[in-house]
Amino acid sequence: MCGLAGYINVGGAPVEQGVLQAMASAIAHRGPDGEGIWREGNVGLAHRRLAVIDLSDAASQPMHSADDRYVLVFNGMIYNFRELRGELQALGYVFHSRTDSEVLLNSVIHWGPQALSRFNGMFAFALWDRQTRQLLLARDRYGIKPLYYCRQGRLLAFASEQKAVLAIPNLARRLDKKALLEYFTFQNLFTDSTFFEGVSVLPPGHYASVDVSSSDPELELVRYWDFHFREPVREASRAEYREELDRLFRQAVNRQLVSDVALGSYLSGGIDSSSITAVAAHNRPNIDTFTCGFDLASASGMEIAFDEREAARCIADFLHTTHHETVLNSGDMERALPTLAHHLEEPRVGQSYPNFYAAQLASRHVKVVLSGAGGDEMFGGYPWRYYRAAVSDGFEHYIDQYYGFWHRLIPNVEVAKLFAPIWPDVDDVWTRDIFRDVFDFHENKLETAEDYINHSLYFEAKTFLHGLLVVEDKISMAHGLESRVPFLDNDLVDFAMKCPVSLKLNNLQGVIRTNENEMLGRKGKYFQKSADGKQILRDVMERYVPRSTANAVKQGFSAPDASWFKGESIDFVRRSILSDNARIHEYLDRATTTRLVEEHTKGATNRRLFIWSLLSFEAFLAEYLP
Repeated sequence: MCGLAGYINVGGAPVEQGVLQAMASAIAHRGPDGEGIWREGNVGLAHRRLAVIDLSDAASQPMHSADDRYVLVFNGMIYNFRELRGELQALGYVFHSRTDSEVLLNSVIHWGPQALSRFNGMFAFALWDRQTRQLLLARDRYGIKPLYYCRQGRLLAFASEQKAVLAIPNLARRLDKKALLEYFTFQNLFTDSTFFEGVSVLPPGHYASVDVSSSDPELELVRYWDFHFREPVREASRAEYREELDRLFRQAVNRQLVSDVALGSYLSGGIDSSSITAVAAHNRPNIDTFTCGFDLASASGMEIAFDEREAARCIADFLHTTHHETVLNSGDMERALPTLAHHLEEPRVGQSYPNFYAAQLASRHVKVVLSGAGGDEMFGGYPWRYYRAAVSDGFEHYIDQYYGFWHRLIPNVEVAKLFAPIWPDVDDVWTRDIFRDVFDFHENKLETAEDYINHSLYFEAKTFLHGLLVVEDKISMAHGLESRVPFLDNDLVDFAMKCPVSLKLNNLQGVIRTNENEMLGRKGKYFQKSADGKQILRDVMERYVPRSTANAVKQGFSAPDASWFKGESIDFVRRSILSDNARIHEYLDRATTTRLVEEHTKGATNRRLFIWSLLSFEAFLAEYLP
């Protein structure tokens, strides 16, 4: 787990050591264990190392091939590197280190881009071919590790984080207003845009190549993998699915325990993190576990159940882990926001500061941590979301229903008012089209309710999960911590994508009957949080955790911000985003913003996500566009 950066002067001017040094310094937090810089003519690569596998200098980067033709900078972990290493040794390759980096290097040399489909892990890398003068950029299937690129004039730059690209002198730095509209529609970015004009994220499951020997080289993107949720052609028995899931889940967790440094696990007390910890604890007795809780003295409504410390303690006792916890109050959000804005680089899904503190806690004890991310998206953990469009009259009707739900921040009718200061710059953006375009490559018939559910699983894996993974990476690496996600093991994902919907969702038939009777409407119990999802996973996990844990109602990791924004944090909210000095009003209408925020503070509507997004945007402007 590391950080990479580099740039090419397409016009032929030599790269500068000082620029590469600045790019590496911008992401020093990603790799506190070492730095490497390589340059040759108009090409330069930089690397920051977090040593996890093979702690010797033999694993340092940039890494050269045996014949010195190729130069690699790599961020991530290839969990099946030992198997690939054996294959390559049989083909005559000689290895000089014990690291997965050298295995990835030789794999791409031997198999070319086809090697990407062989990797079971998380990765982003840049590979330079000194002979053909070609650059290859690649990112893992799911987008666990980020990779950004920028083509501006005669410059091509790339890095693990945008701040490394922005470290290049004289690079134009402008807010992408269309990306801002996209974010305030979905509280996420579904396209490959960022908040900076000209800086893009390489999509998950893609690689890009550029021939620098060309007079006008262009970056060519190729999609090598995509999610494909579908009903099986031949459905096995429930018992067979259960046993196969058990085998694959244990295999996934055990694969990701490989480490030459201390390793622990997040533990919320929910099914995903508890199950991962249970399998890990079997092989690593007294494993360190980490929980972040909240002071709920002023919480109300649903938020009084947001503190998961007691549930986590019970599981920690049950599994005999070495448990650690931290407790947040309303002031911790204000204290974290400037640093969080620096590391996230742009707002993304959810209120992420609790995750920031959880990573901070874990980094004090371990260098690698296991996360439960992906379990919900692979096994249907949000049934109240999928059910809203489970019965539709074709693709366009489905889009209308699901798009309406995914307006996470403000109603569609408020968009033009909110963006009045910049409306001429964004009025050609059709966010429904952005939403619809997510499905461009999901070739799936739409005939049954199960087909629509699989469409929704695809959508959330491509968008919501990707946003969560971006946040997970930035927050963990802010503390020099490697975060691993066993639910995104290749074999486990392949199983999940072809697992029948009937084994994931418990009450789909009830939803179908509800939709067929208009008198019942769309606001009943099926559209509230429940334990309907992840049924096959719950069945298997009863073998590892108490039944009460396996069958608990799904609850996200969130602070009681709805209460805090009306109470302890109200002065911070008003001072930050409603004051005359707030920068957000250069882009967002002051009167509309104030009205929407006050609807929350007066208790009329819960707009906690909107307020958090405003706070995050204000912090972004202060950090990156002062």
